[in-house]
Amino acid sequence: MISQTAEYALRAIVFLGNQAGEACTTAQLADEIDAPPSYLAKVMKGLTRAGIVGSQRGLHGGFTLARNPCDVTVLEVVNAVDAFHRIPQCPLGRPAHTSGLCPLHRRLDNVMAVAERSLEQATIGEVLEEPGLLCTLPCISRSALNAKHGASV
Repeated sequence: MISQTAEYALRAIVFLGNQAGEACTTAQLADEIDAPPSYLAKVMKGLTRAGIVGSQRGLHGGFTLARNPCDVTVLEVVNAVDAFHRIPQCPLGRPAHTSGLCPLHRRLDNVMAVAERSLEQATIGEVLEEPGLLCTLPCISRSALNAKHGASV
């Protein structure tokens, strides 16, 4: 349902959300989230352009979350790197379907609409807050996150 690009972006954002403001280089991120470094660099540019992450060059540079994780939706991250696609018209381009979707594609688009709403309602903060392991990402204390972002995460 989501692309590999969006998967890498989400993994990177969740990892950065766990770092309490500590900058991570592309190489560090790639190693931690199991992504190709050169491809991840492109993904991070998209997240930076969208204002979700900040980047700083230099010796102690790298990427950090630019916003509170509670204010970043999963859909926002996905759309920053590879827009979530609905089915606006018949993918087959049949002339008979110009006025609307056929029953099959209407149902598929309904499923996509539910998924889109669900991703829009889920925040990165909620993902970080949920009990359980986040893949194999190291976890920091919630008090450190709260101190960094000035809010309950």
